[in-house]
Amino acid sequence: MSEQIIEPVSGDLDVRWHAGWPSAKHDPAPEIQVHAYDEHTLILRQNMSVHFEAPFLFLLLGAERALLLDTGATADARHFPLRRTVDAAIEAWLALQPGTEPDAYELVVAHTHGHGDHIAGDAQFADRPRTVVVGPDLDAVTAFYGLRDWPRGTATFDLGGRVLDVLPGPGHEAAATVFHDRRTGILFTGDTLYPGHLYVRDPAAYTATVDRLLAFCERHPVTHLLGCHIEMTTTPGDDYPRGTTHQPDEPPLQMDVGHLRVLRAALTAVDARPGVHGFADFLVHIEPRTEPLDPERA
Repeated sequence: MSEQIIEPVSGDLDVRWHAGWPSAKHDPAPEIQVHAYDEHTLILRQNMSVHFEAPFLFLLLGAERALLLDTGATADARHFPLRRTVDAAIEAWLALQPGTEPDAYELVVAHTHGHGDHIAGDAQFADRPRTVVVGPDLDAVTAFYGLRDWPRGTATFDLGGRVLDVLPGPGHEAAATVFHDRRTGILFTGDTLYPGHLYVRDPAAYTATVDRLLAFCERHPVTHLLGCHIEMTTTPGDDYPRGTTHQPDEPPLQMDVGHLRVLRAALTAVDARPGVHGFADFLVHIEPRTEPLDPERA
């Protein structure tokens, strides 16, 4: 039986993301900016004045459970109140869902990959009831989603009337994972693709990931690609250096399948040469190989 293709629902990406302040200690904005793509899909951004990485996080709400993708770059809830923000969002959402039992509603905390700016807030959820925190290492990721043939194959994860496709995405990091939300058509690409500095640890694995994503996009409706950072300016090819804490001239977060095709062409042009290679919408950093990697686990 062929897979049923569902037309994605539209959402709102007309948002100006807060991008730090000239003086971080005087920044009047909250530690976390929350934007509703729609009533069931929230995009969160950590304030750049709290941590320069300013990662984006995503809260997807289904009938039986919510999924939080990534937990940001700061562990201390006093400076980064992630759990409080997520709990308030879930409570408000549940209040609008007739017939939903709040005491039975679950939260899964997962990750696009295991780097520190994406997992620092995990401990805030350690004692939260009805909560599963998926470990960021490869064994934990493959076991939780049932990805037994990593990096080949895909899995699905059902939030209750809202199904996600889970795709292996190594190359930037060994256990990097890409998520496709069938409801909105959004492809959550983590640090594999976003308007900024794309750090490639293993060029062969990274290129294979891009090829798999392109093949997936040929078969499924994909509306937007949402990564986890913005590090470019609105001038093509112009970036904000690492460590910048005020970025007043940012482009939008969202990219599309065309950008993924451009990335694939860029990888061909770069040909795995170590160094920083600039393009209009991103920079590709090919990291020098220090030791051979197992292609089955990269």
